[in-house]
Amino acid sequence: MNRRQLLIGIPVVAVLAGGGWWYQGYSSAHPSTSDAYLGRHVVRIAAQVSGPIRSVLVHNNQQVKAGDLLLTIDPEPFALAVGKAEAQLQQTKDSLAEAEARVGAAKAQLSSAKANAEEAERHAKRIADLVAKGSASADMGDSAEQVKLDAEGALDRAKAELVAAQAARGALGAENAAVKAAQVALEQARLNLKHTRISAPADGVVGDFDLRPGGYISAGGDLFALVESRDVWVDANFKETDLPRIRPGQPASISVDLLPGREFKGEVEGLSPASGSAFSLLPAENATGNWVKVTQRFAVRIRVLNPVPALRVGASAEVRVDTTAE
Repeated sequence: MNRRQLLIGIPVVAVLAGGGWWYQGYSSAHPSTSDAYLGRHVVRIAAQVSGPIRSVLVHNNQQVKAGDLLLTIDPEPFALAVGKAEAQLQQTKDSLAEAEARVGAAKAQLSSAKANAEEAERHAKRIADLVAKGSASADMGDSAEQVKLDAEGALDRAKAELVAAQAARGALGAENAAVKAAQVALEQARLNLKHTRISAPADGVVGDFDLRPGGYISAGGDLFALVESRDVWVDANFKETDLPRIRPGQPASISVDLLPGREFKGEVEGLSPASGSAFSLLPAENATGNWVKVTQRFAVRIRVLNPVPALRVGASAEVRVDTTAE
């Protein structure tokens, strides 16, 4: 090797070594992964009442706004239930009015019995005084005393009848238990009628939709999905050796296979408390003689700061986090 070759080779080796050192340092400070996938909130729409579909106002893959009417269930049975509940409430109020009238009658009867008992007591006292003076016979005294006892018995019965009437009536007005129960039944019937109109809970795109008028749907069963358009994130699976440098709030750059040539800004939202295998239905069993250590991966959620509608759920992505930013 001559001197000229040495003069050329040494700088080249130095550049390559320096470049390798720089790249190693950059990669360490900017961990990346291509094991990443886009996510959005997916709401599974379900009916809250059962019945045949009356109308369908959307189609698959349609963009909708929060509050848009999506479909309706036949409301007629529920409207009838509302009418029945309204009638039951009115009947309960009428029964309460009748019970209150009985309480009023019992109060009047008690007042009369009380007056009769007081009068009988005064009369018996006067006769007893006359008997003591010899101006009246003992029979007259016994008769007056019996009238007094009868009046006291009538007073006791009137008191008992008032207590029974008040117990049968219960509380007054809206505090009455029967009225409350009828009111709740009416509110439930009205709520069921309202639930025959299924609306979009948020802005998004309708997916997995295949419903037609006349089809029967059951309460609680999944009907279709609504992919919300507001929040977009990437679940990036980083090696466990990268996690010590990653912190929430750090900036990230995101590239998506679906939109080649475009880069999106992101921000670390949080790190998973467990590896992906730990969350699986069948966690790995490592207590074997042929165990081989495998670097585990942990999900890191990256929020996309400048999303566009074309970012679709499940699309592959590549993420690089800048761990030098604090």
